[in-house]
Amino acid sequence: MAKYSITERNITLSGDPETFAYSVSVGTALWTMTERPWVRFTDGTVLPFPAPSSHRLSRDGVSTAICAEYSDFGSHSIKICTRAELEHHSLDICFTLTVTGDCRCEIEKVSFPAPFDFGNAWGDSAEAGKNNLPKSYSILSRMQGTLIPAGEKISLAGGEIFERDGYMPIFGQVRENTGYLAIYDTPFDARYELRYDSGEKIAPLWYPSLGHMAYPRRMLYRFMENCDYNDFARSYRSYVRQKGRLVTLKEKIARNPRVEKLLGCPVIHDIIAVHISPDSEYYTPDQPEKNDYHVSFATRAEQIRRLKAKGVDKAYTHFDGWGNHGYDNLHPDPFPPHRDAGGFEGMRELGYATIESGYIFGIHDQYRDYYYDSPDFSIDYAVTQVDGNHPFCSIWYGGKHSYLCSALAPKYVRRNYHRFEKEDIPVQAAYLDVFSVVHMDECFSPDHPVTREQCAANRRECLDILTDRGIIPSSEEILDCILPSQVLCHHAPYFTTELGAPGAKAVGVPIPLFNLVYHDCVVTPWAGRKGRKGGWGIPFNDSAYTHAFLNGGPVYLSITADDQEIDEAKAVCENAEKLALCPMTRHSFLSPDLRVQQTEFENGTTVTVNFDTDEITVSNR
Repeated sequence: MAKYSITERNITLSGDPETFAYSVSVGTALWTMTERPWVRFTDGTVLPFPAPSSHRLSRDGVSTAICAEYSDFGSHSIKICTRAELEHHSLDICFTLTVTGDCRCEIEKVSFPAPFDFGNAWGDSAEAGKNNLPKSYSILSRMQGTLIPAGEKISLAGGEIFERDGYMPIFGQVRENTGYLAIYDTPFDARYELRYDSGEKIAPLWYPSLGHMAYPRRMLYRFMENCDYNDFARSYRSYVRQKGRLVTLKEKIARNPRVEKLLGCPVIHDIIAVHISPDSEYYTPDQPEKNDYHVSFATRAEQIRRLKAKGVDKAYTHFDGWGNHGYDNLHPDPFPPHRDAGGFEGMRELGYATIESGYIFGIHDQYRDYYYDSPDFSIDYAVTQVDGNHPFCSIWYGGKHSYLCSALAPKYVRRNYHRFEKEDIPVQAAYLDVFSVVHMDECFSPDHPVTREQCAANRRECLDILTDRGIIPSSEEILDCILPSQVLCHHAPYFTTELGAPGAKAVGVPIPLFNLVYHDCVVTPWAGRKGRKGGWGIPFNDSAYTHAFLNGGPVYLSITADDQEIDEAKAVCENAEKLALCPMTRHSFLSPDLRVQQTEFENGTTVTVNFDTDEITVSNR
């Protein structure tokens, strides 16, 4: 039995490639891996890594690594090389997986490295540790952020990185006085699996790219002493900064000065027209009035003017359903604007009335859902699956559709926004639906193949086209891989049971993990009136308005708001404007029941809230 040990300062990485028993000691704490990694093939076979055909210790000027090769996978002719290395300067521990010799679509997924054992942490949630939290817990980048006390079980949709289960490509665990932050250094074909056999175990999973394990996969672990999730957020922010992917709002303003006007704006979100196709799952044949209705552009323009007269000096507007058949129809060619609502002339009037009121004129748009009845539809341009078929969906209002290959999306964005300019429709902001919430699409078409990583680049290009036209780009939620090109999101709240359902409860403990990394990089509004509890992604006993204050974000404002709603929105939006360009530096739980919380910002502002009483205190250093 071969065993290797690498020590640098206070950290030691030990490993036995034959049994695949690895451990990390940090100070007096020991973290162990005792499971063997495995490969699941598409024929249903699951094979653990066999005994290595060779192993060795490798040293260079920056790291020392335990290297091994595995080749005996039965009838499968693959070879797997692994590295477990300790970087001397950073003390980062990196696990690298390289698979060669796999046939197209031979492998379904690979589990590597094994999850760290959580040890005797099971049940530690009864004991308070740092920051009024349990001594042991896991953190996930599931939506805004989820903390799972040791012993509490949750379920996930699929653990996909760059979807709701993974806004950021990270997870972490704290066990008494030590913890680790895990970073997917190659995140685009990755997931994680959460298991409960002896405490929470979080296992990284790797999936093929266009049918092959085409490149080395790498996990980076940062071990820390006396840490919490705030330390994890600071460490990850440093990581993305060094990678050149931390693009702040200040930088986005420098590129597109209109973005500065957005800061501190309430968000007005309303609709022009609805047409629900008989093919749509929303269609109600016994209530035809719900399937077709509209409000004219002129009516919306008058409502905007009334808000201005009531003292709403600035706002960001987002109008759905401006297209020919209304909301979620005909994309990527929804022109001309809805005729019964006023057509081009009416949309032009609404745009200029909005701008004359001092507001930002923004619209909903869509370049993923690819409707069969669109004038531009061609199945040749739809996402192609590995079997040559195409995705199909009929949920949304427009009925039957596939998905537009992301390689084609930038062309349509350029064309459509040239059309707006030609027709003198003064679009100042555009929301490209679902780009920053749904998974990255692979396309197997030989004419326009796209990997998941290329899909992210294509989506960012669409947003960058808007930026270069002086248009503020936004999308539905916030994915780390889209954020460098995104300025505003629709929402980014918390992981709750039955999102949006009355009585939805928090899953785990909500924490503003994303904002601790990226608060000064994106504007995130919250939907809820003062004192109103619950809502989409808001626990039933919390107020989204109070979360807006705590997170330094603005709120939504109804287009028919009364004086009280306007005053409430002004208060929270003034706070958001002061904090928009400031990093959030710390979040704390100030009471054992976790209901009193505090955030700190780089400019010295602290916001303290009580979610039971909705008391809010903002103080400055």
